[in-house]
Amino acid sequence: MFDVLIIGGGVSGMSCALVLGSAKKKAFVSDKIIGIFTHQKISSLQEAIFNNAYGIPAGKLGSELLGESVSQLSTSYPHITQIPQEKVFKIEGEFPEFTVTTNKCIYKTKIVVIGIGAANTFAIEGLMQYIEPHQKSLPEKNRIQLRNNDHKMAEGIYVMGTLAGWRSQLAIAAGSGAAVATDILTLWNNGVQTHAHDSIR
Repeated sequence: MFDVLIIGGGVSGMSCALVLGSAKKKAFVSDKIIGIFTHQKISSLQEAIFNNAYGIPAGKLGSELLGESVSQLSTSYPHITQIPQEKVFKIEGEFPEFTVTTNKCIYKTKIVVIGIGAANTFAIEGLMQYIEPHQKSLPEKNRIQLRNNDHKMAEGIYVMGTLAGWRSQLAIAAGSGAAVATDILTLWNNGVQTHAHDSIR
């Protein structure tokens, strides 16, 4: 049983995982089991190049960033389980026990976080009732979002990045993933507002 499973290895998903990973020394996080589906094949970053993203050298390819983020997570926070090359087909149950079915396996988790793209090909069974037109995308692009209130869709289910209704911008997606991570940390900390900062002190 995972405490949280993150679906999506793009910007928002990896940002969420990195923030959760960096909180591992907090007493209320030390025993938490965290996993992330790192499938990146259809990520929009595969065709991106970055010249305007804070902290990223100009000319960085999105495809390079995707690979580097997986390596960073492995090196910095090896306690987070990475699940590559699996696609989620179905989510069933309710908080605090969800069943997540992929093309290869079945997983149990207390919290689900969805951070995949906003394409209208979204087809995760169990979440289809949350689909609505994307509020910040051009109508002709036919993008969708999942209905949410400040990233929260239902008890134990969160959405982030463009699928949460945000615009397609790396910094926005990263911040969205970090926001969800800190909401989960706050939940684990019995509702006491919290975050995770690394320090050289």
